[in-house]
Amino acid sequence: MQATTVDGHPADIDLVALKRSVAQWARELGFERVGVSGIEVDAAQARLLEWLGRGYHGDMGYLERHAALRGRPDGLLPGTLRVLSLRMNYLPPGARDARAVLADASLAYVSRYALGRDYHKVLRRRLLRLAARIEARVGAFRYRVFTDSAPVMEVELAAQAGLGWRGKHTLLLDRSAGSWFFLGEIYTDLPLPLDQPVSEHCGTCTRCIDVCPTRAIVAPYVLDARRCISYLTIEHKGDIPEELRPLLGNRIYGCDDCQLVCPWNGFAGTAEIDDFGVRNGLDAAALVELFAWTQDDFERRLEGSAIRRIGYERWLRNLAVALGNAPSSPRVVAALRARADHPSALVRSHVLWALRRHEGAGAAVTGGRARQTPGPGAP
Repeated sequence: MQATTVDGHPADIDLVALKRSVAQWARELGFERVGVSGIEVDAAQARLLEWLGRGYHGDMGYLERHAALRGRPDGLLPGTLRVLSLRMNYLPPGARDARAVLADASLAYVSRYALGRDYHKVLRRRLLRLAARIEARVGAFRYRVFTDSAPVMEVELAAQAGLGWRGKHTLLLDRSAGSWFFLGEIYTDLPLPLDQPVSEHCGTCTRCIDVCPTRAIVAPYVLDARRCISYLTIEHKGDIPEELRPLLGNRIYGCDDCQLVCPWNGFAGTAEIDDFGVRNGLDAAALVELFAWTQDDFERRLEGSAIRRIGYERWLRNLAVALGNAPSSPRVVAALRARADHPSALVRSHVLWALRRHEGAGAAVTGGRARQTPGPGAP
């Protein structure tokens, strides 16, 4: 009988060599980096509880419900000893320049991570393939994979694994890759050698804090999600607060402003796999054209996209706000008026707000036609 270690694995496993192999297999699967951490997250758990106590999570009740579990990685997989954190670039090569899209109020801005296929599915498949490679080498072992799909402190664990440091915008940052990447994890009972955290390199820079359109970064490393455009356009299910709507500009799904100004993103690489390439022209689509999509269009065109999870109603809500911020034109006003009697009260209220914006800016509607004048989004 083969001798085993106290952890239940064969004693002759060369864990250092296995870790090198895992790094190579991960690169072959499209991951740029992999690191190994332990499961001690008490300090991060204390910060999370303080954040929740301030109500900064808004109506994301699941964060509060699963707060205790986030602090116990072995609660998600009993026997967990290590966490493999992996990083994969997502910035689509060839996408329209993000700043140019933000500067054109007639276009829809979609966060760069959502221009391609749903990252949850892409990363999960590849994490499972990596776990299968490990199993083929060492035999059966306990593991579970995650991609923003469970109560996992992914930034904290990735920082402990040496993949970067937490920036003042709360995202993970790396000097050679910026922040344009996804994170995924494999919880395991394999006692792999640990990596060491890297030092922080934000210094006195506050560009991410200063640029936030809604002032959602209320202090370094502290985000009030209730003001965050990503939260308002994706997680929030109700009315977008009226005082914040003008600040959303043309951002219809997420926001990248804090990443666009970060100096470290000057070193960021682009995605190396086709899944994250631009689909449906969403890197620079016209607001009016997207607003004209039927529910069938929405479901069909966004199949396999992370955007689809917000549903058609919130899609129209977000577009109505962006159209309210767009320059006034007969085409914009006509598009809004066509949705003024929409069955959804949520959509109607945002459409009527947008119409009032244009009427207030001088887009008088007479006989079903609007006079083109500078509108709310005009320079």
